This record gives sequence, structure tokens and C-alpha cells, in this order.
Amino acid sequence: MSDATITREDLQMLAETAERFAKTEIAPHLEAWEKAGELPRDLHRRAAELGLLGLGYPEALGGTPAPWSLRNVLAATLARHGASGGLMASLFSHNIGLPPIQRHGSAELQAEVIPGVLRGEQISALAITEPGGGTDVSSLRTTAVRDGDEYVVNGEKIFITSGMRADWITAAVRTDPKMKGPMGVSMLVIPGHAAGVSRSRLDKMGWHCSDTAHLRFDNVRVPARYLVGDEGQGFKMILTNFNGERLSMAAMSLGFSERCYDDALDWARQRKTFGMAIIDHQVIRHKLMDMKMRIESTRAWLDAVTARGDSGDKSAKGAEWVAQVCLLKNHATQTMQFCADAAVQILGGMGFMQGTAAERIYREVKVMMIGGGTEEIMKELASRQLGL
Repeated sequence: MSDATITREDLQMLAETAERFAKTEIAPHLEAWEKAGELPRDLHRRAAELGLLGLGYPEALGGTPAPWSLRNVLAATLARHGASGGLMASLFSHNIGLPPIQRHGSAELQAEVIPGVLRGEQISALAITEPGGGTDVSSLRTTAVRDGDEYVVNGEKIFITSGMRADWITAAVRTDPKMKGPMGVSMLVIPGHAAGVSRSRLDKMGWHCSDTAHLRFDNVRVPARYLVGDEGQGFKMILTNFNGERLSMAAMSLGFSERCYDDALDWARQRKTFGMAIIDHQVIRHKLMDMKMRIESTRAWLDAVTARGDSGDKSAKGAEWVAQVCLLKNHATQTMQFCADAAVQILGGMGFMQGTAAERIYREVKVMMIGGGTEEIMKELASRQLGL
């Protein structure tokens, strides 16, 4: 499905499907999943049945080709009506775990891994970050040494979304331990249940229903056919993968900001103080308009960057577009931060109560501002792309 074939009706239909899914399949169970610390696998299957997991993937692998305009509508709508970043991160962790395989993996590897994930039968995760490494991918220390028809993997990964449940782990490894820097980095798909893989759950400020893990690889033997592309090409794959992740995070941030506005407006109309609804106080109306202003600017910028990303013009997605994605990600998450703070303030004591969307989103703001590249990294990357 090309961008030229997407109509307003297509976008509306997908938004309505996503809203129904969020209200019927997510909202009634979210608090239980937050307490459980993970999502049920059956939720992946139900999302797959509606085609939500396969959006943007080739038909031959069980997906539905779709431009960013559709994928961003899905992300923003589910965020708005599901109101959980942890749920979004885990339910769609394959959207960062599978793209390197789809773009660079062999046909055999794609056929073995991708269809089962898009059917919701298996879960895919991406493992890049290491203890002490943070955003500095070029200094990673996890090694994968070739031994005949296998790689022997040793090392650790941390902050891995869906890490406790993942059946497939797309991991950044150093296939040439003697080569330092980005040139020695490769991508390898590690079966989650292979001997020598161990996992520890990580407790977090937010994203409680997302199973985030510390992974350890102790002499894990992985078939050499699970190498993604060629050795030494992993760093380029990672950089390309980040653009899509950041654009999706901007769309999610927009949806969360809209939910904060929705709930704040609804509360302001219901809540009465001194004999009048609090929306009748000028200060509350102005706070809501401050939220609205930031939401609309984020929406306009997201639409513009998305349109360029969906265009067939390769030059439209050059260095300047990458800079736009980085700055948009910062702007969108700052909008989310402002709206979450304003919503909690308007809701008052109720906004401090667990179980409200505003309270949950307030706790999840920081991971959105850090994940996919911190604000500081985004500014530096954008400045370099613009030649400053």
C-alpha cells in the first residue's frame, strides 16, 4: 500500500479500529497488567488478528505494507485511548526488533522469524544497550566469536523491552573482538530460550506492564545463519533503525498528550469549587489552551515529517530529514511532559492517584525523553546533520 493510495477514510477506519481495540481489549485489564509487570501473550494474538502487528511489513511475511501515515495514526490512537507507554512498548517491541531482519536478513532468516511474530505467536526484542554503555553503541563489549557453523556469544544487555518474554532477540554484538569502534559491530538474532541465556526483571518508575530485562549471555551458541546481513555492518543498521523508532515515539507522545488534554478537560467540566465548575476559572482555561497549542504544533510537525518520510523522493529523507526527526522527537516528548504536568495539576489530588491516565503518563514522560536517544543526543545529532 503506497502513500498515494491512502485516503482520509483509510486513516479514519484504522483510528476507529485502534480506538475500539484500546477500549475493549486494553482499558479494562490495564491495571491488572501493571501489577503483573507484563502483558499476556494472548494480547499479541488478538492484536495480530486485527492486522495491527503486521502493519508496515511485506505481505509475503504475513504483514500489510503501510506508509508512516498509517503507522503513526495507529501509534497515536492507541496511546490516546490505551494511555500506557509500557503497553505500547511491549506490544510493539517487534517494530524495533524485526526491521533489521526485514531489511538485511537472509530470506531464510526472515521466513523463520518474522511470520510467527506478526501472527502474535512469538515475541521479538531488540538488545543494544549494555551496562555502563548507554547510547555509545560503538563501545559495546558483547562478543560473538565464530566457531564453525556457530557463534559463541558472551556479554550483557540492559533495559531490554520485552526482555523477559522475548522468543527472538536481535542483538548488537562484536564479531571481531580485536576491532574497536563501530566497524566491529554486527547484528545477530539470538533465540531467547537458547542455553546460556539468563534474564533478570528490572523494576522501573513507569512502564510497569512492560517486562524490561537485564540479559546475560554465557557461552550461548547461535547458528551462524542467524547473522543479520554481513559482519561489521551492524552499526549502520542500528542508526537506520533509530529513525523509525523516534518517529513512532513522536506519534505516541502526541497521543499521550491528547489523552492528558481529554481527561483534564473532562475533569474541569465536572469538578466544582466555590459553586462553579473549575473550567469557568480563567486560569484553568488558559492552562488547557497552553496544552492545546503544544498539541497542535506537534501534530503539524509530525504530519510534515511523516509526509516527507512517505514520499518516494529519496532526497527528501536525507540528513536534514534525520535532523527533523530528532528535533521532532524532542518537541513531542516535551509536549507530553507539559501536558502530563498540566493534567495532574488540573486534576489536583485525583491526578496523584494511581489508576488515572494522567498519573501514569506523568511517570512515563522521562523514559520517552530518554529512550530512542536522549534530548541531548538528539540535539547533537541534529546539529551534525545540519552541518553545524
